[in-house]
Amino acid sequence: MVQAVGIDFGTTNSVVALLHDDGSVATQRHADSDVFRSVLCFWTEDTAARRVLRHEAGPVAISAYLEDPLDSRLIMSMKTYLAQRSFTETRIFGHSFTLERLIGCFLRALLGGTPHAARVIVGRPVRFAGERADDDLGAERLRGAYAEVGFAHVALALEPEAAGTRFARTLSEPATVLIGDFGGGTSDFSIMRFDPRTGSIPLGHAGIGIAGDVFDFRIIDRAIAPLLGKGDTYRVMGKPLPVPPEYYSGFSRWHLLSLMRTPRTLRAIAEVARTAQHPERLRHLIALIEDGLGYALYQAVSTAKADLSHAETTTLRFRHKDFAVDRPITRGEFEGWIAGDLARLAGTVDQVLEQAGVAADQVDRVFLTGGTAFVPAVRRLFEARFGLEKLAGGGEFVSVAEGLALIGQPA
Repeated sequence: MVQAVGIDFGTTNSVVALLHDDGSVATQRHADSDVFRSVLCFWTEDTAARRVLRHEAGPVAISAYLEDPLDSRLIMSMKTYLAQRSFTETRIFGHSFTLERLIGCFLRALLGGTPHAARVIVGRPVRFAGERADDDLGAERLRGAYAEVGFAHVALALEPEAAGTRFARTLSEPATVLIGDFGGGTSDFSIMRFDPRTGSIPLGHAGIGIAGDVFDFRIIDRAIAPLLGKGDTYRVMGKPLPVPPEYYSGFSRWHLLSLMRTPRTLRAIAEVARTAQHPERLRHLIALIEDGLGYALYQAVSTAKADLSHAETTTLRFRHKDFAVDRPITRGEFEGWIAGDLARLAGTVDQVLEQAGVAADQVDRVFLTGGTAFVPAVRRLFEARFGLEKLAGGGEFVSVAEGLALIGQPA
């Protein structure tokens, strides 16, 4: 029998974990994976009676979108809008969706077949994403999304605390632990005091909207965008002007390139290309937009980033028609691109130490989880501050969900 369900609804991936009667925890599998991509794809189909709105979630949604990007709508990074008051609703093929309803559509697919449990524990970030994030609103909307699928009573728990709860199972004596949870959209930190006999006490929390997606964008901005005309000039009445930088804002999320696939936008880029310093670069940009290559481009970038976690150099390779990228990237070069982000991460670690009233040398262990925890420059930040011997990891993609399930364990 399942005692508790832990649900880690993430910006990029989501995971469900089940706590069984014997105290064991197991993730719920989706096909051959523990993780389920946090995406939705909508499209319409004509039936004998009327036009019907269809949707899919997870990897099937990505496949459906790639088959017909122009006549479908991909919804990604839903979690990043939870605390944004500016998002009230969106219309998809004439149908109105609140954010709670959208996330509810996704949760139905994620939780389909999940066994009934007495307790459902849902993860939330320390700080929701966004420049003017309203954390109370984010928590309220998160609860509302679960209510959409019949989970009227869920308990919210901080994601880094959940990861720390999982890590605490490995401790045999009291310890002060800093937990770093690096997701797709945010990085969250907690300091907790764990005692195997008496349980855990939270001491401080801090978070920031910098994580893996930002690092991907830095690579594209420095290694790809200049080959597509960013930083070039074009001429208007003989006067040189910069190529509009907004042409490259779509690279912050791969699916945003599809939103540029309108006749008006493509005509504007083509007109700029006519007098551009390097017209062929803008023509390559047009081809990428027209042919819906955003996903393939980001896959190549993610591969290069992963390579740099275990090698000093890699080559970013991408080809489409007559556009070819064979760009060597050194780890040092990449670390230079993300230096500002690393400084802000370090500042957030300072915040959590100050809030907890704990000096760096009073931290006994450091547990890092999430894909960005593998980035060497991120690990060095913690090695320099706390010492290599204190660092620990494991279950980088499932530790939050497993910890959430453990929090649901009856006392």
